[in-house]
Amino acid sequence: MAEDLQKKVAELKDQGNRALTSGDTKEAIRLYGEAIKIDPNNHVLYSNRSAALAKASNYELALVDANKTVELKPDWVKGYSRKGAALSFLGRYEEAKMAYEEGLKLDPENQQLKDGVKDTRAHLTGPAGSQPLGGNPFAAPGIMERIQRDPRTKGFLAQPDYMDKLKQLQQNPQALGNHLQDPRIMTTLSVLLGVDLQQAREEDMDQRSSPPAKDEPEPMEEEEEELTDAQKEAKEEKKKGNEAYKKKDFEMALQHYDKAIELDADDITFLTNKAAVYYEMDQLEDCIKESQKAIERGREVRSDFKLIAKAFFRIGQAYFKEDKYKDAITYYNKSLTEHRTPEALKKCQEAEKLLKEYEAKSYVDPEKAEEEKALGNELFQKGDFPNAVKHYSEAIRRNPGDAKLYSNRAACYTKLAAWELGIKDCDECVRLDPKFLKGYLRKGAILQAMKQWGRAQDVYSKALDIEPNNPEANEGYKKCLQTMSQDPEEIKKRAMADPEVQQIMSDPAMRVILDQMQNEPGALNDHLQNPEIRAKIQKLMESGLIQIR
Repeated sequence: MAEDLQKKVAELKDQGNRALTSGDTKEAIRLYGEAIKIDPNNHVLYSNRSAALAKASNYELALVDANKTVELKPDWVKGYSRKGAALSFLGRYEEAKMAYEEGLKLDPENQQLKDGVKDTRAHLTGPAGSQPLGGNPFAAPGIMERIQRDPRTKGFLAQPDYMDKLKQLQQNPQALGNHLQDPRIMTTLSVLLGVDLQQAREEDMDQRSSPPAKDEPEPMEEEEEELTDAQKEAKEEKKKGNEAYKKKDFEMALQHYDKAIELDADDITFLTNKAAVYYEMDQLEDCIKESQKAIERGREVRSDFKLIAKAFFRIGQAYFKEDKYKDAITYYNKSLTEHRTPEALKKCQEAEKLLKEYEAKSYVDPEKAEEEKALGNELFQKGDFPNAVKHYSEAIRRNPGDAKLYSNRAACYTKLAAWELGIKDCDECVRLDPKFLKGYLRKGAILQAMKQWGRAQDVYSKALDIEPNNPEANEGYKKCLQTMSQDPEEIKKRAMADPEVQQIMSDPAMRVILDQMQNEPGALNDHLQNPEIRAKIQKLMESGLIQIR
């Protein structure tokens, strides 16, 4: 073939690879087809088009191209991998297993082929060899329980877009081909089938990219013959850069990544790796600039959305390191829009939490808090309790550590009969200052208003521990005692809170004795002869639960 035609074929194949990587399967199929017209005996072109057709859910034609690949180069294992994948997608698992086994005869240690055999066997026999698999796994009985139980899929149920896809697959299992790029769907399928459909793939030096599905065809061939000499050399430079990075020889790593960029400007992982080096060197402005270059170049050459997501994540990390949480959140969200990963989601949530704390601290101003407190006091004196609450609340935002502010607002809530809100403020008040007497007195008054005399008595008791001679606490405590002695329900409630009383009242023998005492008063003398029973009766009398006349 003439040199100019070979060059044209290489260009069309590279364009097809980029289109496939970016998800434009239709364009990829067209470009590979154009290349095949020029070079109809090129097995790699048929292999790549088979991958594109499978990704477009056109499994019959994917199988045709896979067969052509094997026909043209029967000693090339990748052809058998393509054939096995296409047959698996068509549900022809026995034939798929045979295709993978044919490939293993050529390369017995090929892990991809081994995994293919394992997966097809699982489909043929079912999990743990139980039974043949068939039908729609997404419509099987009890799948929601299985998804909920498995820690890998449990969190997906809270994501609306995932639930929409699941419903679509339950109604139409043929739609699976449209969702192969969603790792959540492939993980769900793994759980439902009881087999591992995931295969780890290193994307760059920090090895944090999401694993693709085994049965999903690779975006393009990884065989050396696909790469130009410059691309091969660029990969070597990247490898050297990664090694230098791991040794923390950052200057050397930068040199290798720069060389890789010169050789192949379309691979944006070189730029994101370079950004990672600047991040470790605390040269955060340079980290951001290199990541932005990666995004711009990635858009131009239609790079994989996962790589674009990583570049956005790098920028988010740089801003996070600078404590610029708002900017960090912006770029974490951009990363999540491109590709949702647990790491990016966790960092985004962490940044949101820190931003909220930072904004709260930035808002603190004790002087303005005092101004708001004074306005609140003035309105309280005028009886305008709702507006007084507003000013006390603003004062609390300005100085959340001042216990008196919570006490003042609790007084307003008491006037407004907002009992629970008042109690909440009193609790916060004494949490901030356990010796703040006013907090206990306000809470005791609220509990009295709610007729919760036992709780009120306990609160007044704590107030007396702080100031034994406080008249308000003494008066409140006495009133609670007096009221409880006159309220049978309160007496019973308080008595039954005593574990010893509970034990006595749960004793069947004591229940019989108490019934006898009520119906036959003369029986009391007989029971008092028993020291153990006498002690129990005495306890019940002390608690106020029974009276003897």
